[in-house]
Amino acid sequence: MNKRAAKVLVVDDDKIVLRAVTEILQREGYHVVAIDDAVEGLAAARDPSIDVAILDIRMPHLSGMDLLKAIKQARPEVEVIMMTAFATVETAVEAVKAGAYDYLTKPFTNIDEVSLTVAKAAERKALKDRTRVLEEQLTAKGQFEDLIGQSNQMRAVFKLVETVSYSSATVLIQGESGTGKELVARAIHYRSPRKDKPFVAVNCSALTDTLLESELFGHVKGSFTGATANKKGLFEAADGGTIFLDEIGDVPPATQVRLLRVLQEGEVKRVGANETTKVDVRVIAASNVDLARAKEQGKFREDLFYRLNVITVTLPPLRDRPEDVPLLAQHFLRMYQAKMGKKVTSITPGAMEALVCHRWMGNVRELENVIERAVVLTSRELVDVEDLPQGLRDAPGGGGDIEVLSLAHLPYAEAKRLAMRAFERRYLSALLERSGNNVSSAARAAGVDRSNFRRLLKQYEVGRNPLGGPAPQQSKAETMTA
Repeated sequence: MNKRAAKVLVVDDDKIVLRAVTEILQREGYHVVAIDDAVEGLAAARDPSIDVAILDIRMPHLSGMDLLKAIKQARPEVEVIMMTAFATVETAVEAVKAGAYDYLTKPFTNIDEVSLTVAKAAERKALKDRTRVLEEQLTAKGQFEDLIGQSNQMRAVFKLVETVSYSSATVLIQGESGTGKELVARAIHYRSPRKDKPFVAVNCSALTDTLLESELFGHVKGSFTGATANKKGLFEAADGGTIFLDEIGDVPPATQVRLLRVLQEGEVKRVGANETTKVDVRVIAASNVDLARAKEQGKFREDLFYRLNVITVTLPPLRDRPEDVPLLAQHFLRMYQAKMGKKVTSITPGAMEALVCHRWMGNVRELENVIERAVVLTSRELVDVEDLPQGLRDAPGGGGDIEVLSLAHLPYAEAKRLAMRAFERRYLSALLERSGNNVSSAARAAGVDRSNFRRLLKQYEVGRNPLGGPAPQQSKAETMTA
């Protein structure tokens, strides 16, 4: 949510304070609803467009504390700021326990304090809203298990999965490593009439030639050194169900011949055996290499290729669908915070921008690893830019061709917006560093009013921890007026 679109409810029976706060916030571009009666304020707070509420603690008919509790019960997502002329530690603790985001002391010694507190509350509400939307989208995608995406490319994949699931036709899944080929295979199996039968997955590139044949087709006792008993192969184990042959492009020529027989005849012969065994197995194969090209180069049998290539599902690399990154990131965040028992609920806008800009040569698997690492490292409830690997923290990078390349996979408008934000964040960071982390000095160097400069720091999450960590230093003059 852009702070200028935030809607703020202000409730105070002191009409002078009410007018003053209203004017401060309207100057900042907020939509303000000003009410001088607590009972009417409670009714106004039920408006679903209200993002932040500012409440006076002492009011007739209904106290600010009671109003706070009523708002939090009716609309817990609204961020509430309390105002009081009688601030005590006890009052502050009670307000926070009741769900208040912060509180302000009247009279205001610095009007910036009002706008900055509201800006932080509005940003927190916006972050909650973004997280909620992502969670709703994840729930909507639940029918595809962990196969997640909302891009046009992934919608096409989902549609194809639904279409081919009910047949027994062989499926070939093509895509780079880490794009989720096994997830597609599982989605097809568990939507098919075979869903109650076995799903057997084997990585063909992880086994030696001899061991691969034994694993796939089984063997009889004494057929080779170490074969001390008859063993059923994976095709027999998958009888009635589905076998997923991952990285089938790495299967040696001799094994390709035996696979062709299974597809043509529906029967397997164990290593060392004379007789064959009938099997009813749906074959789903996957490869991260272009099998059509491998066929042309003589590295893959042409007849096997055509047997496998009845239906082809092509998975796009993650860098070609950046709009899916936020949804996937939130999915992995939810998964790993539950697995590790840590309350890490959201990803800051700055961190999310870094994730969207990254090229993801390792695809979804790389993104999963990055989110797992961030959940392990963070000590806060938010994943911030500093929790990401150095390569992501620097992107969009330090300028020139590297920065352009990091954005080249995005639409022009989105790339321009992210590049501008990256420049402004780096500019503000550099100013703070040159000024010894002093806000007043940095603002003077930028030729920007100090209050506006502080708002820019807040907007671009520069020089502060998003949950209240170390902030830029204030000058003595700032400290006296704050």
